[in-house]
Amino acid sequence: MSVVKRPSAKSKWYIPGILTGLGITIKHMLFNLAHRKDIYTIEYPEERYPYSERFKGNHILTVKKDGSLRCTACMLCATYCPAECISIVAAEHDDPSVEKYPISYEIDILRCVFCGFCEEACPVDAIRMGPEHQTAAIVGDNFVYDINRLAYRPGLKGGVLSKVDDEERHKKGL
Repeated sequence: MSVVKRPSAKSKWYIPGILTGLGITIKHMLFNLAHRKDIYTIEYPEERYPYSERFKGNHILTVKKDGSLRCTACMLCATYCPAECISIVAAEHDDPSVEKYPISYEIDILRCVFCGFCEEACPVDAIRMGPEHQTAAIVGDNFVYDINRLAYRPGLKGGVLSKVDDEERHKKGL
């Protein structure tokens, strides 16, 4: 049998709750002022927090050895994305061995939840979550990343090569 207790008259007042919260805050402030050398601080622009190798940051579109995009515009990443932030426009390729390729690949980073589902869904290792985490802009339109920002930005130094080899895939029938 459960017992339901009625709230006391003291719990209906908001002033004791506010004073309790202020007391805790002042206690922490005085403790931190007394122990300033024990506080872990990073001088941000000069020092950076070291993230692990498993960190999932901004997206990267990988490239082949010849510098073209690895993406085959299969739309699996856009379909699998829970935030629906990926949009792809596909076109037929001039090369008969390549079925199609993306002429437009955009990711709205403000909508992205950085879950990594797009990376898992991609059958050809075309999209990865990179180590970059600091993105700053003034206008929201600067957060819609296109092919140039995803694959050929200066920080990538010409693009990230995919680990999947085309010749091995064709030999295996993939």
